[in-house]
Amino acid sequence: MKTAFLKSANTALLGTCLALLALGAHAAESATAQPSAPVQLVGRIVAVVNNDVITQFELNDRMHTIMQQLRKQGTQLPPQDVLEKQVLERMITDRVQLQFARETGIRIDDLQLDKTLQRIAQENKLSPEAFRNSLEKDGVSFARFREEIREEIILGRLREREVENRITVSDGEVENFLASHAAQSGGEDDFNLAHILIRVPEQASPEQVQSKRARAEKALSELTKADFSQVAASYSDAPDGLQGGVLGWRSASRLPGLFLEAVSALKPGQTSAVLRSPNGFHILKLLDKRSKGGTMVVQKTHARHILIKNSEIVSEADAKNRLLQLKERLDNKASFAELARLHSEDGSASKGGDLGWLSPGETVPEFEHAMDALKLGEISAPIKSPFGWHLIQVLERRTEDISKERQTLMARQEIRARKADEAYESWLRQLRDQAFVEYRLEDKF
Repeated sequence: MKTAFLKSANTALLGTCLALLALGAHAAESATAQPSAPVQLVGRIVAVVNNDVITQFELNDRMHTIMQQLRKQGTQLPPQDVLEKQVLERMITDRVQLQFARETGIRIDDLQLDKTLQRIAQENKLSPEAFRNSLEKDGVSFARFREEIREEIILGRLREREVENRITVSDGEVENFLASHAAQSGGEDDFNLAHILIRVPEQASPEQVQSKRARAEKALSELTKADFSQVAASYSDAPDGLQGGVLGWRSASRLPGLFLEAVSALKPGQTSAVLRSPNGFHILKLLDKRSKGGTMVVQKTHARHILIKNSEIVSEADAKNRLLQLKERLDNKASFAELARLHSEDGSASKGGDLGWLSPGETVPEFEHAMDALKLGEISAPIKSPFGWHLIQVLERRTEDISKERQTLMARQEIRARKADEAYESWLRQLRDQAFVEYRLEDKF
């Protein structure tokens, strides 16, 4: 097991989420040039969600952002009333999750939030002040943006706690996939997909099921005269529906058997029939397909390190100075392993700081870049990472064909991702079905 400074799946998930948020911020360009919603509607309640409400003002605000995103993607906008209903449904689903998160103790304090905002600014190659100015120049309230980011982090942590952390993938599942599923079902193929989901309540009556099936069939018929992304924005209950239903590239192992069987028979540009799963009715479109495989040779590095963490007691300057003193002792032939055992604040300390053989991408970027720049035996200057300050020494390097190792790792990751996708959709459907929702936008709701 690698040490604390190594990447975790949760960190990667959060990083991905934040990158998408940073891109989403740019969708607000030219917001001030768009006509505002009628003043007389802004205080009206359009939905009651448990003990909370959604107002017309909030709905108008979200509608405006979604419309900007769809225009930026080149997607033809659905009719106003159809899009309004879809956006309201998404807001209700988010509100139910946020309420559950609050009730079960998930909190994001201002310090955590500020660090996240700094990271988003860095990803956009801007200082925090310049990033704020950029948002406000585009007509985006920074205070509102802060709270949207807070909510997105909360939703990510909620999914992580309720779904991601409960998913397990056994060695047997991996072995079975490598032995049979990949070979027999095109496991070396990746599929770029878009989809439409018509969600069916968990304990739906036969009449409800038939109504949802009819809605799915209507969406399928609409595809003969409208673009898939427009139909997805009009009909899909999936989280990505308002972004045109694009799932992106998925490996065969990440797809449920129902989906894999359907898309394997499609050519790029073709659309499936209506598919029935426990969660509802689906329509898939194959955007593209590619094969992968072959050997993969990478450079592995055998390294060790000494980590000093900064804290409320130990400032960054103190942590760096401690490492500078240790570096001076190492330059005078002190034992790296002994100093690591005595001073390193990492799980590898008992092993003299030895991290074993590291593959590319296995450590945080700051650590990896510094490690890759070192010659054999060379000891780095103090290097800062999100976990503290490090001294790094490279002991050995070697190239290695990790094709089989990579296949096993990728199979495990992709099976886990598929199971997490399915589990999250099921969990979200149950949470939504248990919520009290009263629609007040239109009588037909």
